Amino acid sequence: MRPYVIINAAMSADGKISTKEHRQTKISGEQDFARVDRLRADCDAVMVGIGTILADDSSLRLKNPDLIAERAAAGKEEQPMRIVIDSQARMPPDGDMFRKGTGRRVIFVAETAPQDRVAALAEKATVIPAGTTRVDLNLVLDKLGEMGVGKLMVEGGATLLWSFTSQKLFDEIRIYVGALIIGGADAPTFVDGSGFTRAEGFPRLTLKNVEKIDDGLLITWLKKDE
Repeated sequence: MRPYVIINAAMSADGKISTKEHRQTKISGEQDFARVDRLRADCDAVMVGIGTILADDSSLRLKNPDLIAERAAAGKEEQPMRIVIDSQARMPPDGDMFRKGTGRRVIFVAETAPQDRVAALAEKATVIPAGTTRVDLNLVLDKLGEMGVGKLMVEGGATLLWSFTSQKLFDEIRIYVGALIIGGADAPTFVDGSGFTRAEGFPRLTLKNVEKIDDGLLITWLKKDE
């Protein structure tokens, strides 16, 4: 059975998730940071794309010691499984995801990924081929289900979020809209990719909840059944 997929992201009031230099920008505040940590703790796995890793050197780890202890007390690993979608195995072997936190790290690569880079990553993580020239998210979700992942949190970036939304491979979207404007035609939005046309139709959502957090809004949508 595939995991329940929650897409979680923060964007500016004009829909940007980072600057035109593709650099991480503080969009939310302490209350939302705590919410995201709580969500990570409640999930079996957390996923990002390689672009996010290369831009931000994200560790994806839980930071709150109380949440870590809570997971341990429940018989879970202290950290949720940390996953990177990395078709060509570009993940830095000395990155923060390997240096910080405990638990299982999983890298999904394409079959065409350079084998020397795959071998280097395999010394520090579980490396799983899923797709010929690029990672196939359908295969990824099937494999994660087989690995016992029941709830998956997808954090970005824009290319990975486009892949999940365009293929309708999500169940829920949680977006924090911050009280700032970033601007820039080249700044990444919540989803990038090629976009939809009216002829193709658009993924439809059902509003579940709106909540004020810090100076912004947390909006929760569910994927609308067709």
